[in-house]
Amino acid sequence: MAEMEAAKDDRCNNRSRIKKNKKLSARVDLTPMVDLGFLLITFFTFTTTMSQSTALPLNLPKDVDKPEDLTKVKRSAVLTIIPGKNDQLYYYEGVDCLKIQRTTFKGIRDVILDKKRLTDGGDFFVILKPDQDASYENVVNIVDEMKIDGVTRFAEVDISPFEYTLVQKIELTKFH
Repeated sequence: MAEMEAAKDDRCNNRSRIKKNKKLSARVDLTPMVDLGFLLITFFTFTTTMSQSTALPLNLPKDVDKPEDLTKVKRSAVLTIIPGKNDQLYYYEGVDCLKIQRTTFKGIRDVILDKKRLTDGGDFFVILKPDQDASYENVVNIVDEMKIDGVTRFAEVDISPFEYTLVQKIELTKFH
């Protein structure tokens, strides 16, 4: 609470002197302000929305006991993408990895959409095989690109030593 205190003046008894205005000192009690501050903090804490998760939802396959129950895909409907070092991407269609080609992140959208258009929608499948030199950011960017392009069926698999050797040979060539 605010209180006003009058300053005591010992010279008040002498009326012959000129009357001066008494100086008042103000003292403000800040206890209610602290209470109000805590009430505001509590209000905003309870009424704010916490940040939503930005994780990419993944549909994972069911666990199976028999190899016959595994997800089957047509070999002709498969597109394999291999993120490499220096933001390079390599891809091949089907299962023949000797037909590997190089592209960039700008060109991979056309590759994905062309392959998706040429295959039946339910059969199209992308295999993502990042090599040891690929950055995590590039792998996430490819998954985001597949999400943008409407790819619903894909898998991330370890790269084979033969495919890694092919990628290394392509990176060593002077002609990109």
